[in-house]
Amino acid sequence: MINIFSFFIRDAYCYSQLIVNQIYVSIPLLLYSHLPTAIVSLVVGSFLLLKNKKLETKIFFFLTLTFFLFTLGDLTEWFVFFGRGTIIFARSIIELADPALFVLSLYFLFVLLKKRDVGFLYKIIWLVPIVAYASTLVYSYSKNLISYNWDICEVSESSIVATYGFYMDLFYLVSGVIFASWSVIRGKGNRKEISIISVGICLFMGVFFSMEYIFTGFIFGGVFNYNYFLYAFFGMPILIIFLAYLIIKYKTFETKLIPSEIFVIGIFSLIFFQYFFLDNTVAIILNTVSLIFATVLSGILIRNVKKEIRQEEELLKLTIDLQNVIRQRESLMHLINHKVKGSFTRTKYIFAALLDGMFGEISPEVKKVSQTGLDSDVMGIRTVDLILNAANLQKGTINYEMKEVDLKKIVLDTAGEKKDAISKKGLELETKIEEGEYKVVGDAFWLKEVVNNLIENALDYTKEGKIMIWLEKIPASAGGGNKILFSIKDTGVGITEEDKKNLFTEGGRGKESVKTNVNSTGYGLYSVKLIVEAHKGKVWVESEGAGYGSVFYVEFDAI
Repeated sequence: MINIFSFFIRDAYCYSQLIVNQIYVSIPLLLYSHLPTAIVSLVVGSFLLLKNKKLETKIFFFLTLTFFLFTLGDLTEWFVFFGRGTIIFARSIIELADPALFVLSLYFLFVLLKKRDVGFLYKIIWLVPIVAYASTLVYSYSKNLISYNWDICEVSESSIVATYGFYMDLFYLVSGVIFASWSVIRGKGNRKEISIISVGICLFMGVFFSMEYIFTGFIFGGVFNYNYFLYAFFGMPILIIFLAYLIIKYKTFETKLIPSEIFVIGIFSLIFFQYFFLDNTVAIILNTVSLIFATVLSGILIRNVKKEIRQEEELLKLTIDLQNVIRQRESLMHLINHKVKGSFTRTKYIFAALLDGMFGEISPEVKKVSQTGLDSDVMGIRTVDLILNAANLQKGTINYEMKEVDLKKIVLDTAGEKKDAISKKGLELETKIEEGEYKVVGDAFWLKEVVNNLIENALDYTKEGKIMIWLEKIPASAGGGNKILFSIKDTGVGITEEDKKNLFTEGGRGKESVKTNVNSTGYGLYSVKLIVEAHKGKVWVESEGAGYGSVFYVEFDAI
């Protein structure tokens, strides 16, 4: 009974000392730094874990749970006055949770930056100091179960344990800073996202470490000042704010609107909790202004997040619609290839047979109609081939047989094939090719398709005058970097600035092009662009406007 009474007196004395120590320790700050931060962090950690079961969210949950236990232990140590065993147990949780916060922060940092789990060797290196510390802690406390510091009502602990804890936390902090700095310097991935992750987690560790060891007087000596340690708990809200930005900006945890609302509520709660601890009018007014400001910003934030989510959902819907359109287009291409082209081909052979006399002699009138039908079918087949080629080129299903080819030979052969058609239309053909070799790496079939389409284009849009085909080399000394320039100039209808924007696009053509060329599809120049770009070249057009003709240029790298 005497011992129990003695313990009661000692605890009562400790309680009285706590009341006296209010002169030195801010109880409102103690409660504000502990309660809101612990509750909000645990809610956020739990919610993220429910929404996403990835490794990083699991680590963050255990980080917030450890922080909550650390906070609960610290409050228990200060406000439980009857039961030294409870206080000692609370102190044990604090001492074990402290290094756990640092190692979990380091683990969290590694997984977020590396996008994978830590290797087994790293886990051993990180866990061995904690296991050794826990063993030392158990041994130390077994010898000090009833030893109190009656001035601050805390369990006395060995200076060896405290020093060991300091160097252990420092090891984790320095490791995190070095790893984060190295990740930012290497810059693999989004450097801004890496920097935000690194700063947020390292700041959390740094605030906790500095408030626990530097400002309290542990390192440089002097009287222990618990007031500074109270600010260590604000490192968690800082970390949550950084994570909130990462989630909203970079979708770090692949979550949407609700986590953003949770973060907003958390920040709102941190400000709102202050009303319970304010004791003067000025402080209440300032806190109210902060609350209003935070509410307005939160509303803007959630509105922007909702807008971004709607845009993402619309984009997803458009993507699905586009995939359906592509499938429908492929079906249409299949139909065109087998049905439409097949029909043109059959009638083409019939007209050709009539002209060749396979069905006997035919009158001049029938021969003229047959020739018109044959020309029409040839044009129809050419149009179908243009559309099909453009579709295949766009999908990337064309396999180019890249090898060394003579572009000069391709140009001369194609121009020779088109000479009769050009003469028949009453146009003059001029070919100018400078001496030398014109070797490029490419597919001869598709390069010929480029030259053929450009000559056909000039022929279709030139009523009178001439077509000029030029081929020249641009040496590196002239700023060309050993380029080959192929160009076709005509004296045709010309191109307006507005029409230039539509050329080389799928189905793109001039507003008045159909009046000049009824067979205009807009797929010829589009195919040219796709083929040239596949050969790492470039194509463009120049014209002074309607009625002034045009010049089409194609540039390739020379071998």
